[in-house]
Amino acid sequence: MAKLKMKKIELIAMLTDSKKIIELLQRRGVVEITRNDDEELENTNVTAVVGEFDKFRNTASQALEIIDYYAPEKAAFKELLGGKTEVEKHEFGKEAMHMEQVMGAANEIIKNQRFIVDAANSVSQLQIKCDMLERWKTLDVPLNFKGTAMTAAYIGTLPYQTTAEELEEKLPEGSSVEVIHSSKEQTNLFILCSKASYEEAGDILRKLAFSHIADPGSKTPSELISEYNAEIEKIDEDSEKAKDSIIKLAENRQQLRFVIDYLQMRKEKYDALSGLGFTESAFVLNGFIPEKYAESLEKEIKAKYTASIIFTDPSDDEDVPVLLENSRFSAPVEGVTKMFSMPGKGDVDPTPVMSFFYYLFFGMMLSDAGYGLLMVIGTTIALKKFKFESTMQKTLTMFRNCGISTVIWGALFGSWFGDIVQVVAREFFHKEIGSIALWFEPLDDPIKLLLYSFALGILHLFLGVAVSFKMSWDAGKKADAILDTVPVYLTILGVAPHGASVFISVSQILKTVGTYMMIAGVILLLLTSGRNSKSIFGKLFGGVYALYNTATGYLSDILSYSRLLALGLATGSIASVINLIGTMPKNPVVKALLLIVVFIVGHTANLAINLLGAYVHTDRLQFVELFSKFYTGGGREFAPLTVNTQYIKFKEENNNE
Repeated sequence: MAKLKMKKIELIAMLTDSKKIIELLQRRGVVEITRNDDEELENTNVTAVVGEFDKFRNTASQALEIIDYYAPEKAAFKELLGGKTEVEKHEFGKEAMHMEQVMGAANEIIKNQRFIVDAANSVSQLQIKCDMLERWKTLDVPLNFKGTAMTAAYIGTLPYQTTAEELEEKLPEGSSVEVIHSSKEQTNLFILCSKASYEEAGDILRKLAFSHIADPGSKTPSELISEYNAEIEKIDEDSEKAKDSIIKLAENRQQLRFVIDYLQMRKEKYDALSGLGFTESAFVLNGFIPEKYAESLEKEIKAKYTASIIFTDPSDDEDVPVLLENSRFSAPVEGVTKMFSMPGKGDVDPTPVMSFFYYLFFGMMLSDAGYGLLMVIGTTIALKKFKFESTMQKTLTMFRNCGISTVIWGALFGSWFGDIVQVVAREFFHKEIGSIALWFEPLDDPIKLLLYSFALGILHLFLGVAVSFKMSWDAGKKADAILDTVPVYLTILGVAPHGASVFISVSQILKTVGTYMMIAGVILLLLTSGRNSKSIFGKLFGGVYALYNTATGYLSDILSYSRLLALGLATGSIASVINLIGTMPKNPVVKALLLIVVFIVGHTANLAINLLGAYVHTDRLQFVELFSKFYTGGGREFAPLTVNTQYIKFKEENNNE
């Protein structure tokens, strides 16, 4: 199936049914609406309405975040991973009727949150004042004290440390200095002098960088501290009441989630309405729909509404969206294709092409049956227990399939959490167990694995060339299909026996046959690769360039598959080292305890690291080596009007069959 065939849809219906039809299309999720640019039809401006929906949705989202912070939901792990809540259409309508009440609760939640934030700021400022007044706490007169009938007072600070005696020597005779608080950075002072010497004392203090206390009050520092603490206590009480109010309003959590999704759906519905063309009594909708859904959608709409629906084939110059649909085996790898790029107009879907080799290479790189078994068990339980969305479900299925491949390769190589079987038998039962590999152990014969890696790599590359052959053949370019493929096959297959002979003994017959195939491939490359050039020089240069490109390009591509060996060896080697560390103590009890701890921690880390490595390098082999042989990409993913929600979904949603 791969790329689904797209049809253009033109729907004409009564204006009074426009919103209902859009809602139906939104629930079905099979039509991508395009803007109608017919000058004879009118368009509607929905900017203001959409803006209102955004404003209300943001309010509901903010309120939900607040109650999630103050009253975290105590949901079970299963519920957290259980996907969206399914609702019937009539339940959805009932909930929508309470939106005004829910938005009132949302505004109240936000109001309480703002009060809490403002209260926290006020408390912070008061605490700063209290901290500053702590240095003046021993002063028993108000901070704005100016003196008595016969005396004048200065209350303030010097930006350095000094003593009362040092300062009294500099001030007019009869002045009295009391150090309230002293530190290296500042000295807090209460200075008393006669009224006659007030001005003189002030001049001296200014020269000494004396600073009057800021915001002096009519109360003593101790009284102000008590007053501020009482004010803080009152604010804290009010803040707690606001928090309690938020916690009480947390009963609206589910309704807020509904409102968020409801407003998102309304926003997208009105966005869709802006793309329609209108007359006084009808509307026109244009878009794209997968051909497999066209007939069923037409029947459903015509059964409920008066409408005319026309399906046509898109023209070659239209920007047609791409929707992938593959078998249960290949579909889980669609995310890898999308991560690279959707297929372009002339491309085939590479997903079914690469899926087998993707699983094969992933398992070969991770190559430990124990790790693969954990992957299979973990993903299978998750898929059985929880209702994931489509994308996550495909991802988990992909890793489950990769886990199965890993188990197979691990069993072939005899790696079950490294060599844990042999280690346990030797260290705790004093029995030597030989290799449990069903095929061979890579650590004992890495050259063998390297050659098989190269062989699989050649098959992988040849698959890409074969797809290119089919694409050219189907396009009617049969000569190009043959001449662009056969020389490459002959050249690579001819070189292969000679390359293998560097590592192992290869029969002379194979080498001789390979030589003839290589010569035939080289001649064909030289003679046919420049066939599209008009000049003799261009034809010759094209042939030489093609030969050079084939020799260097395919050599580097084939060498890239040595990563199958490298990552496979890394996983097994590290696993064996982990087991070795766990059995270092001589005491059997200590050895068993250490092995358990090291086994759990070490193999968990090894699995995580090599799982990531296998994923990244398997992707690379598809993107760089395989796709470069036939795939261009650059397509646009099908983006239908759908129920794009966070928390809910209709039970009938995506019922497209």
